[in-house]
Amino acid sequence: MFEAEASVFQKAGIKIGADQTETEERLLAEALAAFPVNLRNNALEMARLYAVLFSFENHVREFIRQTLSENEGVDWIDKLPQKVKQHAETRQQTAHQDSWLEGEKTDLLGFLDFGHLAQVILNKWEHFESIIPSQHWLKQRMDELEKSRNFIAHNRMLLPSEFQRMYMYIADWNRVVGL
Repeated sequence: MFEAEASVFQKAGIKIGADQTETEERLLAEALAAFPVNLRNNALEMARLYAVLFSFENHVREFIRQTLSENEGVDWIDKLPQKVKQHAETRQQTAHQDSWLEGEKTDLLGFLDFGHLAQVILNKWEHFESIIPSQHWLKQRMDELEKSRNFIAHNRMLLPSEFQRMYMYIADWNRVVGL
């Protein structure tokens, strides 16, 4: 049975195959066991937030990709702001030179910094203005999310109020832009 078919049954509550949840939890617990309890608890709390942020950031990339390809055609990537495009190309070249580092290396948008995503949308505003309420709305949320994102990326713990702010801004985005 294919995984896609199995997931339909699993969502209906029918067990198919091995339950990976228990195995994954056990492996995570083993990997974290060497660290003090407070670090483990903080790590698990931040991991949940990282997963939401990872999904959001990549959703924004896909939103940009779809919107620009629909409005500017297949060569939309060549029409990005030159400075932003050069930054991404330089990072992409570095990734290719680090041949030991495996992972996605073909998607140029994946090499843009989080802050560049808002710059691209603002630079191509005519394609986004019917979806996003205002440039101010976009900038405010993306600037705040970028600050929190950078804290997370550098393994610093956020306060619960920052968690709530991130969840609120992402919920705003999903309500307005959609997924």
